[in-house]
Amino acid sequence: MAITGNGSLPTSLALFLVSAAFLLKGAAQNIPVQGQNLVTDNVSVVEGEVATISCRVKNNDDSVIQLLNPNRQTIYFRDVRPLKDSRFQLVNFSDNELRVSLSNVSLSDEGRYVCQLYTDPPQEAYADLTVLVPPGNPIIESREDIVSEGNETEIICSAIGSKPASKIRWMKGGKELQGESVVEEMEDKMFTVTSTLTLTVSKEDDGVPIICMLDHPAVKDFQAQKYLEVLYKPEVKIIVGFPEGLTREGENLELTCKADGKPKPQRINWMKVDDDVPAHAVITGADLYIENLNKSFNGTYRCIASNSVGESYDDYILYVYDTALTTEPAAHDSRAGEGVPRTVDHAVIGGVVAVVVFAMLCLLIILGRYFARHKGTYFTHEAKGADDAADADTAIINAEGGHNNSDEKKEYYI
Repeated sequence: MAITGNGSLPTSLALFLVSAAFLLKGAAQNIPVQGQNLVTDNVSVVEGEVATISCRVKNNDDSVIQLLNPNRQTIYFRDVRPLKDSRFQLVNFSDNELRVSLSNVSLSDEGRYVCQLYTDPPQEAYADLTVLVPPGNPIIESREDIVSEGNETEIICSAIGSKPASKIRWMKGGKELQGESVVEEMEDKMFTVTSTLTLTVSKEDDGVPIICMLDHPAVKDFQAQKYLEVLYKPEVKIIVGFPEGLTREGENLELTCKADGKPKPQRINWMKVDDDVPAHAVITGADLYIENLNKSFNGTYRCIASNSVGESYDDYILYVYDTALTTEPAAHDSRAGEGVPRTVDHAVIGGVVAVVVFAMLCLLIILGRYFARHKGTYFTHEAKGADDAADADTAIINAEGGHNNSDEKKEYYI
């Protein structure tokens, strides 16, 4: 029996009768169904695109396949489409597959589709159709456009109207940062996500992009960015124009103060710490020039630069050497006191001298005692012959080196 929409029977009734006939036929013939296996797959599709639903049978024995929508209405019965929705089109029909496409998918199409196999008992498999709605372009804005270093600022990123809810990530200079997100559910299962990033800025953040990135299954590389503009106080450095190396008496000194900041420093001042700048010093903007140096100019010279954010300074320590000094230290730089001669420790020198004098005195005492002891021995042996003399004349003769005592006379020399 042919089934058409123009016959004497309504199409739905005809389909019902055919379905019943197949079921009765299978029951009457007691067709085994254990070897048949009906399968399908879940489908995710972006709104407005094409979804394809496939009902597949393994080891089919000529049983009828049909596809139903979430409302249990028949979309296709074998290769016949009773549902009057031209967005459904037959892609493939065979004993083993019924494949149907749905174009221009909308949120109303979302739900559970049913694949049916007319066996005894009938088999069903379910395909969940999920419709993805991508978010609109992310919107990024900050609480303030210009921030001073050390201050805190907030940057807000919004992803409006997506399904499912988007996930927002933050990046700065290749490093991921953590924000706080709020998800708001809208009508039609749609979501709006707002993420707030709180950031304490530094001068290194000036000109660095803050990137808001959206993670959503319907889109890739969806992002927006905002460049930070950070104000910071000056960075100051003193540059020595001349002389090169040691600063000697009679020479000239030229220093230049380099200052960079945002905004650009409005004022640059020179001063001498704990003293006045020499009267004949010439200050022209960022340059300090002193002629005919002498040791009275020694001290710390400071350059101070300021802008609307704050002020900073750098120091140069001047030490003027004698003109007679011709040998320079291996590494000389008057900055921060390097290259300045070390003060001689007189206490150490005095201690060394005292030790030397004490050692010499000890040596003299020892030598004196030694000489005194050996000198007595000399005189004792010299007069030894007079001890046994009978009278004074004999004693004198013996003491003067008589022959009787000549063997005992000894002399010692040092």
